[in-house]
Amino acid sequence: MAENFSWLHRGVAEIFPQPHDGDTETESLEKRLLSSNRPLRVKLGIDPTGADIHLGHSIPVRKLRAFQDAGHTAVLIIGDFTARIGDPTGKSDVRRQLTEVEVKQNAQTYLDQVRPILDFDTPGRLEVRYNSEWLSQLNLGKILELLSTMTVGQMLAKEGFAERYKKENPIFLHEFLYPLMQGFDSVAVESDVELGGTDQKFNIAVGRDLQRHFGLKPQFGLLLPILIGTDGVQKMSKSLGNYVGLSEHHSQKYQKLQAVPDNLLSQYFELLTDLPLESLPENPRDRQQFLAWEVVRQYHGEAAANEAKKAAKSGGKEGSLPEFSLEDNIPQFPAKLAYILGACGLCKSTAEGKRKIQEGGVRLDGTKITDVDTSYQEPSELHGKVLQVGKNKFIKLVSLKISANESLEEALRVI
Repeated sequence: MAENFSWLHRGVAEIFPQPHDGDTETESLEKRLLSSNRPLRVKLGIDPTGADIHLGHSIPVRKLRAFQDAGHTAVLIIGDFTARIGDPTGKSDVRRQLTEVEVKQNAQTYLDQVRPILDFDTPGRLEVRYNSEWLSQLNLGKILELLSTMTVGQMLAKEGFAERYKKENPIFLHEFLYPLMQGFDSVAVESDVELGGTDQKFNIAVGRDLQRHFGLKPQFGLLLPILIGTDGVQKMSKSLGNYVGLSEHHSQKYQKLQAVPDNLLSQYFELLTDLPLESLPENPRDRQQFLAWEVVRQYHGEAAANEAKKAAKSGGKEGSLPEFSLEDNIPQFPAKLAYILGACGLCKSTAEGKRKIQEGGVRLDGTKITDVDTSYQEPSELHGKVLQVGKNKFIKLVSLKISANESLEEALRVI
């Protein structure tokens, strides 16, 4: 495997620097891989700014696993310190600063969600680090040293900052620190390679500069595409509703993935599976179903994939999630989520529902709910959503009113 680099280049948008880039290094990443007398240290940083990860986030994690399988050391950095600022990349306005408690709550779920992807068991193949370990220890003198490595002009060359400056949108000084802190992570863990999306090139390049400044050999950057969402138009995002969450029920995953637009299938297979691209089914519908089955198999196992496929073929009636009719079982709305948890049987009582919410064990359509006072005005707000407690208890919420309207719409389409 050391001389076959198909695993390295699969789905990669760019590896930098290359020898022709005019950089001081003359070797390529392939040459570094072949000539190194030790496993390379391959860094991936994840900021727990939210509670959940979707398939778009899984792409660099999968590449990290490919490096593990090639015999190298994955260094997974949980950005518990940087998350309190939040990466300003691609943001048109300043991000809300998270509290330490919020970040810790989010971070708890991250490792569970990437566990099906990474090798946690082979000794020497994984280091999980939290960047508060070194960033919280920086004194003002060290921060001034970091700031002295870049000019304001260089920082404003960063795409998001340039756009905000042009539009006269405020840029706060703490935001300038983010690329430097992410770069200092590379110094702290002595990374040889850093993985990231195509929007992370600036930050990864800062890491190279800081490594030079502190007398280390600069890392390579390996950039991966940003996954287009299931709508086929915009990047995958929970806020846009075009995502497939890693924590979603296997039936939900299957239903979403079997509807991925034809023009995205090749990219999804390349980025989300290890299947040989030349042996995929020719028929688009078969390819959609094969994609859905394979991704569900990766995260939930073959039995769950077969069950989800069977449920989809039977119109969602066989082997699918149990349904809970809101109008039949909830006397009146507005209704608190804690009460609904007790009423639907996922919890023994409203009190237990509150406790599960406080413990971070409740999700609605894959999104963690942490506010015990969360309530809903109408059953229609919850129709079709999956309520989850823990890892194995799921139920689909149904509004009779919405169901009736959908049936009428379907009938009208037939007519």
